[in-house]
Amino acid sequence: MMINLKTPIYSEDVKDLKAGDVISITGTIYTARDQAHKRIVDDGEPFSLEGEVIFHAGPIIKEESGDYKVVAIGPTTSMRMNPYEADVIKKGVRVIIGKGGMDESVRQALIDNEAIYTVATGGCAALYVDSVEKSKGVTWLDLGVPEAMWELEVVSFGPLIVAMDSKGNSLYD
Repeated sequence: MMINLKTPIYSEDVKDLKAGDVISITGTIYTARDQAHKRIVDDGEPFSLEGEVIFHAGPIIKEESGDYKVVAIGPTTSMRMNPYEADVIKKGVRVIIGKGGMDESVRQALIDNEAIYTVATGGCAALYVDSVEKSKGVTWLDLGVPEAMWELEVVSFGPLIVAMDSKGNSLYD
């Protein structure tokens, strides 16, 4: 059974989810890779991250008449964000989407902040893009298209597997 979460996401929405549960997300998600994570930690978040979803992805974007269209979007390796992720989660992020495992500092931040880490299937960029309704905006485009934070409106974005839950359980153990 797939559980559909709607943004913004609160601790009550994720506290009972367990490692292995399958979810999807409807609402707003933000992409952020290493450089965006570093900037959030070093310079502060560009907007409140309370209740938000961050997707470790560098989307392929096509500009059309001043608008941005997402052509493909798939997960990138999450362990690259390990040096920054715990501090980003502390800012109120409730769901992280990525690929592969994350370290103990992330596990502890998920426990302390009642958040979850989910994995998206690698190689499914064409599948996931079907859930993207539109690009609502971009932050830090100076970092380049893949590293910028893209604000995306999504419907039933998934399937996503809860890999690390808010109780400290991990599929990687």
